[in-house]
Amino acid sequence: MVMRLVNFGLMALLAVTMLSQSGCLNDPLRLVPPSVDANAAGQEAMKLFDANNDGKISGAEFDKVPSLLQALPIIKSTKEKGITAADITARIKAWQQTKIGRIGGVFAMVTRNGKPLVGAEVKFVPEKFMGGNMPECKGANPTGQDGSVEISEPVNPGDPKGVPPGYYRVEITMPDGSIPAKYNTQSIFGEEVCPDVRRGGYNYDIK
Repeated sequence: MVMRLVNFGLMALLAVTMLSQSGCLNDPLRLVPPSVDANAAGQEAMKLFDANNDGKISGAEFDKVPSLLQALPIIKSTKEKGITAADITARIKAWQQTKIGRIGGVFAMVTRNGKPLVGAEVKFVPEKFMGGNMPECKGANPTGQDGSVEISEPVNPGDPKGVPPGYYRVEITMPDGSIPAKYNTQSIFGEEVCPDVRRGGYNYDIK
C-alpha cells in the first residue's frame, strides 16, 4: 500500500494553531466528539476481521481493514503480532480522554501513477466497528490542480473544518467511474485519524 506523508506540515500547523487559539479544537461544548463505545468497537472489530478466531487481527486479515494496518506503528505492534480488541479499545479511550471532537488541517493528495489527479472525490468513511455515530468526511470539492483537497465532516457556517478522531476507510472515485474498486468500495487505503499523531496530509497514489 503506497501511503506517504505529504508536505502539508505548514498548512496543518496553521490550521491546528488557529483552532487552538479560537478555543474550538478543545471546546467540548461546541465540538463534542461522536459517541463511540470503545469496548464494543474492539469486540466488533474482532467479529468482523478476526477470520481465524485467534483473538487478534493479523497477517492477511489486515487486507480487509487497512485503517488498522496503518495504525500498527501507533499501537507499537507489527503485522505478525497483530492488533487485539484491547488495543483498539485503548486507542479509542485515549482519543476520548483528549475531549477533542474534530482535528483540523486534514489534507489528502491523490496522484495517479505519480501525477496529480484532478477532479477526484475523496471520502473518509468510518469503519463499521466504530458504531453508527461517526460522520462521513470528505472534500467539499473535488481534488484541485495539485491533486489535493481538505477533508472535513459536514460543518455549520463559521465552524472550523476537521475530522473526528477515528478509524476510516479512504474511498477515492471519479465521476466517470475510472478508478478501480480497490481504491473505493474495496479500498486498500485506511487511516487512524488521532489527536496524538498530527498529520497534515495523506498521499494516495492509484494505478
